[in-house]
Amino acid sequence: MPDAPNIAPQREPYDAIVVGSGITGGWAAKELTEKGLNTLVLERGPYVEHGADYETEHTPAWEFDFHGQGNEQRYAEEYPIQSECYAFGESTEQFFTNDKKNPYVQEEPFTWIRGYQLGGRSLTWGRQCYRWSDLDFTANARDGYGVDWPIRYADIAPWYDYVEKYVGISGRKEGLPQLPDGPFLPPMEMNAAEKQVKAGIDSAYEDRTMTIGRAAVLTQQHNGRQACHYCGPCQRGCSVGAYFSSLSATLPDARATGNMTLECDSIVHSVKYDAEQDRATGVRVIDRKTNEAREYDGRLVFLCASTLGSTQILLNSATPRHPNGLANSSGALGRYLMDHPYQAGASGRVEGLADRYVHGHRPNGIYFPRFRNLGPEPDSDVDFLRGWGSQGGASREGWGRAIGEPGLGADLKHKIRDPGPWRMGAGGWGEMLPREDNYVELDDEKTDAWGIPQLRVNCSFGENEKKMRQDMATQLAQMLEAAGCTDVEPYVNEDAAPGLCIHEMGTARMGRDPDSSVLNKWNQAHDVENLFVTDGSCMASSACQNPSITYMALTARACDYAVKEMKRGNL
Repeated sequence: MPDAPNIAPQREPYDAIVVGSGITGGWAAKELTEKGLNTLVLERGPYVEHGADYETEHTPAWEFDFHGQGNEQRYAEEYPIQSECYAFGESTEQFFTNDKKNPYVQEEPFTWIRGYQLGGRSLTWGRQCYRWSDLDFTANARDGYGVDWPIRYADIAPWYDYVEKYVGISGRKEGLPQLPDGPFLPPMEMNAAEKQVKAGIDSAYEDRTMTIGRAAVLTQQHNGRQACHYCGPCQRGCSVGAYFSSLSATLPDARATGNMTLECDSIVHSVKYDAEQDRATGVRVIDRKTNEAREYDGRLVFLCASTLGSTQILLNSATPRHPNGLANSSGALGRYLMDHPYQAGASGRVEGLADRYVHGHRPNGIYFPRFRNLGPEPDSDVDFLRGWGSQGGASREGWGRAIGEPGLGADLKHKIRDPGPWRMGAGGWGEMLPREDNYVELDDEKTDAWGIPQLRVNCSFGENEKKMRQDMATQLAQMLEAAGCTDVEPYVNEDAAPGLCIHEMGTARMGRDPDSSVLNKWNQAHDVENLFVTDGSCMASSACQNPSITYMALTARACDYAVKEMKRGNL
């Protein structure tokens, strides 16, 4: 990766400073610059050029030193956590954080997947995009876990429209109140086995829907980006921009305004605070390469450094007026950490269709929207609160199936020349209850290579999540059997820890009451009016849907509010 160019001249003090360049940082950069604000974007990792730096995008396995499998010994030493991610490998390790160089403390197992480079995890995310509904925004108020959201679906629906029209979400409208539709591009097509299973589900159930996944992957040309051509592993980077990332969309648009200054290799140490003005005045930065300390001044500060990244910065920004972390008069900062419980589901054999196969490498699967606890009262046959959705897909077994079969030589080779039977798999993604005892804090003794206190993570799944995961396995197995699948096998990974779903959220939650929350309904800190936090740390609950499209909508909404308030002279 080349050194980052300095994009646009520095003009301090900046109107706005954006910390982070991933999903939300890219959106904040785009919105603030397009509204005329002179904006500094800070990224702690190296510069990545869209397209040119996707060096492994189409590299075949046999050209890698370890045929795509990677050096297991080195991964165990340097990437023991990142290597647990499905997208990590010899072709993508450059987009994942070196665990040895970036340690954190796990009081209980927590798999923190990170990408420290320009674009962040927008280069490797799963691209699934599902709106929340009022079932989700009212969940805390209904059952008493967590604080009531200060917004409802009506508040964010126009912003879902706004970001979806820009991003380009392919999907099918289903008319379900628990999963609102959007302005979708044409949906991707299910394969033959998935269509057969869907027909079985439709016949067996009136309250359960199987649809194609809603994905930030283009099915037709959109906003200057090309349609997906089903070439393969998206996590290596997409030079045609068919999948949405900061590098393919928001950052180029921010740059085009001439209002963006970009600084990579800039690790934000803390937010500067002026007690007399009661305002954030900028940020302190440490150069990743030289360890040089510097400061930047700005009228607005937007933290978009990821859930735990932004919270770490706020905790490290303690002042005499804010001794427990900036904007933490409530004591909620760092608490109510959540992730989606998953790694539970079922798989089964789909009979027939021996003359059918898949076309290309579809970067998407199928989706079962939530069907549990949709009413005002919990379903009579469940013993947990809230609900779960499911993602999955069907494929034909490949030559690897021969590993456990008898035979050798020509007969075995001939046997595996043709693809094996179809199998359908589905796994649940559940909602995690917000609990005060799931939290992060700064370690009193351990620091990283730049002298910043390491995060200490205390997080575990509770009984509600454990019961939900059992229900995922049971229900999905029954659904596959009802759809005509055979050899159905339910599964639950009892050792699954939070973090690996890569949907960590909470720790700087939104709320109505400054005594129990960090942010108001505009993602604005209750305690510091010119400080905004719009990444996953702002979430007051987790729902069961992939959260990134909600982060984007909240970010665009917060930027709109902040600029209007600034122009009114209120910020």
